[in-house]
Amino acid sequence: MKYGVIGTGYWGSNHVRVAAEIQAEGLIDHVVLCDSDEGRVSELATNYDFSYTTGVQELIETDVDAATIATPSDTHYKISKSLLEAGVNILVEKPLTTDSEDAQEIVSLAKKKGRTIAVGHIFRHHPALIELKHRIDRGEFGQIKYLNLTRFSFRMPRSTVGTLYSLAIHDVDIASYLFGKLPETAYCNLDDVIIDGIDETATIVLEYGDATAVIMESWQVPIFDKRRDLIIVGTERSAYIDFMKSNEIEVYESRIKGADGEMRAREEGMKLVKVAEWEPLRMDVEDFLIASESNQSPKASGEIGLNAVQILELLRKSAESNQVVDMID
Repeated sequence: MKYGVIGTGYWGSNHVRVAAEIQAEGLIDHVVLCDSDEGRVSELATNYDFSYTTGVQELIETDVDAATIATPSDTHYKISKSLLEAGVNILVEKPLTTDSEDAQEIVSLAKKKGRTIAVGHIFRHHPALIELKHRIDRGEFGQIKYLNLTRFSFRMPRSTVGTLYSLAIHDVDIASYLFGKLPETAYCNLDDVIIDGIDETATIVLEYGDATAVIMESWQVPIFDKRRDLIIVGTERSAYIDFMKSNEIEVYESRIKGADGEMRAREEGMKLVKVAEWEPLRMDVEDFLIASESNQSPKASGEIGLNAVQILELLRKSAESNQVVDMID
């Protein structure tokens, strides 16, 4: 298989590293890099002994079988369309596109061309999150009542896109992954105090029937160096995941139970669950390559990427109207 990586910035360079590791193990035959910044791409290509191009059409002409798109979000639609039209399987970093109609077109085009499309919702490959999902599905937590997802840091906002599309794109997908369905309603409040039109803080509430997900994103919290975590509360157990620790889950044996005609809180301590550790990005790329060769659906399919973009658009609509909005099936 000949594999391309388009975009060699911060995250794209991580894809290049993973591609080198996979090639060294014989899972792919050849890697071609692509970036309009020739100085950057040539240096990276030299470091890994890869070939490179400075244009997508040039990359297509090298007859790549599959490619990762790790370019700015507003370029995803055009690049994805060009690659699919040429018969190339694609892994697109999240968000799939910045517009749901464009995302739907890309998903439909992939089906028409018989190509595989995956989206970089990397937390679907997070070891602790996968284990938590298994335990939820087995009923170990009882009925899920509440989910909280938080991403806090202190930095200047990006000049092009705010926290909704930079950070919340992760968490709206995590919520739907854990609940196994899309939200019924959505509410969002956005703050853009520093740069007009660029939200530096997003507060989101998603309703999943009897369960509620609260998502908080901000680049303006100086209390923590960086915080990325999850709390889930069920009728039988609760859990905490620090996403910076990919192989640990704190499971709390706490519940409300009736006894002698009274409702009482029972706390039986915390158990630390450790799971096998791997790099989510590596698993993300491997899953995409296997799906491309076997013509199967990847774990983070184009449809999943489309759903995430649709939810973000509803959240933007909610923020603009300051109202709860219904999820459209």
